[in-house]
Amino acid sequence: MTEKMKILVACEESQAVTIEFRKLGHEAWSCDILPCSGGHPKWHLQQDVNYALFQKWDMIIAFPPCTFLSNAGACRLYPTKGVLNHERYKKGMEAKEFFMEIYNADCEKVAIENPVSSLVFEMPKHTQEIQPYQFGHPYTKKTRLWLKGLPLLIPTCEVRPEGPYIPAGTGRKMKSKLGAALRAGGDALNRSKTFPGIAKAMAEQWGK
Repeated sequence: MTEKMKILVACEESQAVTIEFRKLGHEAWSCDILPCSGGHPKWHLQQDVNYALFQKWDMIIAFPPCTFLSNAGACRLYPTKGVLNHERYKKGMEAKEFFMEIYNADCEKVAIENPVSSLVFEMPKHTQEIQPYQFGHPYTKKTRLWLKGLPLLIPTCEVRPEGPYIPAGTGRKMKSKLGAALRAGGDALNRSKTFPGIAKAMAEQWGK
């Protein structure tokens, strides 16, 4: 019998992961400054995640903002070769500070998801890299996991990738390389939502 856990899913308005853990009987709570779009406001803490971190949780799964940390934004971090955009760097360091607050939270089981970050921010060594196509979604979108007290996430349904989900920096002007998310007209919020196959794998593998 699965032991019921109290789980914080931080920086999640979609409730994709929260819903999967709830299906297994866990007390999972999404938390974000935005209202939830997953249809279950009674399971949503609309507040600053920092406040939620002071509570006692059996597990924390977090998707902190990556806009200013991601290596995909390197062209904006260094608008001219060798010249650092100090304002963007400052925002990146603030994002890293928030990341580290979650990473160092008083909780035995912690998982943090983020894309590949720019080297200049000297992020902690990640535990694992995963791709959507390993969980039934035919896209590439390299994602890193930082895990504490949790096992590696095991791929559940490997499929052949059709192309990138998010555009590569060199392919922005070529529609064929825009990535599925942009070709479908998705905005930044929709592009950051957790793939259902990955959300289900997290719940089934870490929630039992």
